[in-house]
Amino acid sequence: MLKLGILVAVAVFLETVSATSLGVVYTDGGKVKGKNIRLGFRRHMDVFRGIPFADIPGRFEKPKRHPGWDGVLKATEYRNRCMQVNLLLTDTRGSEDCLYLNIWVPHGRSVSTGLPVMVWIYGGAFMAGGSMGANFLENYLYSGQEIADRGDVIVVTLGYRVGALGFLSTGESDLPGNYGLWDQQAAIAWVNRNIRSFGGDPDRITVFGESAGGVSVNLQTLTPHNKGLFKRAISQSGVALCPFAINKNPRRFAEEVAIKVNCPTDERMAPCLKMSDPAALTLAGTVSISSSPDQPIVFNLNLSPVIDGDFIPDDPSNLFNNTADIDYMYGVNDMDGHLFTGLDVLTINSPLVNTPIEDVKRLLTAYTKDQGKAGADNAYSTYTSNWGSNPSRETIKKTVVEIGTDYIFLVPIQAALYLHAANAKTGRTYSYLFSEPNRMGGIARPYPSWMGADHADDLQYLFGKPFSTPLAYWPRHRDLSGYIIAYWTKLRQNWGPQQRRSKCAHSLASVHQHWTPVRGDPS
Repeated sequence: MLKLGILVAVAVFLETVSATSLGVVYTDGGKVKGKNIRLGFRRHMDVFRGIPFADIPGRFEKPKRHPGWDGVLKATEYRNRCMQVNLLLTDTRGSEDCLYLNIWVPHGRSVSTGLPVMVWIYGGAFMAGGSMGANFLENYLYSGQEIADRGDVIVVTLGYRVGALGFLSTGESDLPGNYGLWDQQAAIAWVNRNIRSFGGDPDRITVFGESAGGVSVNLQTLTPHNKGLFKRAISQSGVALCPFAINKNPRRFAEEVAIKVNCPTDERMAPCLKMSDPAALTLAGTVSISSSPDQPIVFNLNLSPVIDGDFIPDDPSNLFNNTADIDYMYGVNDMDGHLFTGLDVLTINSPLVNTPIEDVKRLLTAYTKDQGKAGADNAYSTYTSNWGSNPSRETIKKTVVEIGTDYIFLVPIQAALYLHAANAKTGRTYSYLFSEPNRMGGIARPYPSWMGADHADDLQYLFGKPFSTPLAYWPRHRDLSGYIIAYWTKLRQNWGPQQRRSKCAHSLASVHQHWTPVRGDPS
């Protein structure tokens, strides 16, 4: 027993002194050193937090390359998220000095080389978010550790400007907008230039994101400024065709912001806005969260990308030729619209309160306002065709969620999916449907018992929370998380060209051929 103990101690000592690590890494800005952590026997990971990929951005300007630094930069702490409103919409948090990224590099018996790379773009309605995500007791939502370890990939998360500082636009060259998209593009370009020094393969970069991040990923594939920088993309619950993705009338909102910060609305507006206090601008750009069936909240999301003739040179639907050589996966959660329709029609989350049928009609009228009364009538007929003469309370509530899911997410994502397939050359097209029921559904809980997968419910599984916080999940949740990580990190390796199917994902061949909800249970 003593000899065995000595052998174990020697083995542990030898592994400790020979821990695999990149050590100091050389980038085009200077030298960086992260933190090396032990994951298991002969399994380590280098974690770099807070590497600058651009200089402190000028107000309403494109990002510029970082001037570099002397010595070795200790990249061990997350940096500030970009300035944004707080959760109560009463104050701001974050900083204008926010263009940093984080990197997770897994190692086995030897230091990794030539690994695939996953670059994450967070969501938050282009109003909020950060490269690290929400935090509870140092458990950060967007920690890339589980994906990197289980998928054997390098994970990168990045910061970009949001809110007024990231997307305010007059629709003219004096304030063109899309600054947050340029930040994302600068980070992707930085990764392409530098990731080989971290053991990554610049020819195997996947850009992935959710909600506004999914829209951003789509726009990064559509812009002509990213040719050759990455080969694969994944958009979760968001594409450039979604109704909140493009602001078609940015001038009107810019004038509203200008009035709030005491700026004129004539030719002097842009210079005045550029000199205004950043916190005041951020608060002035807060969108209204009040909504109703007649004015759905999705129509209040006014700070979003614009067609600027530069980053987005045309309507996104006309730019899918730029995705011809990109492998692309698009997908939705089966009740993605619940987060939005729950604010528009408050009764859907009250199990003992009826949802008036009139509210269903009002919501459909708002969504189909461009089609007039005939469009609303046709939509109502379609969504109530299986109601019967006396629909249950639950049926009506679920129909409201289905309407929101289809309008905000599913139909635009299916349209993008077909546009990608129609323009594809070497790129392959995939889709998925996530339907794991929300874990807060049931009696005496915030959500009704019939809830499926709400907006953002997929994130906890994608980032491996059932593994990092195992007491909060069941074994089946760990199975699901493992499946998702495997598919996301081995997109081209695991999936044949429109042939293979699984419980978690399916190829384009199995997607319905009409703009109808893709229901079922491929969770």
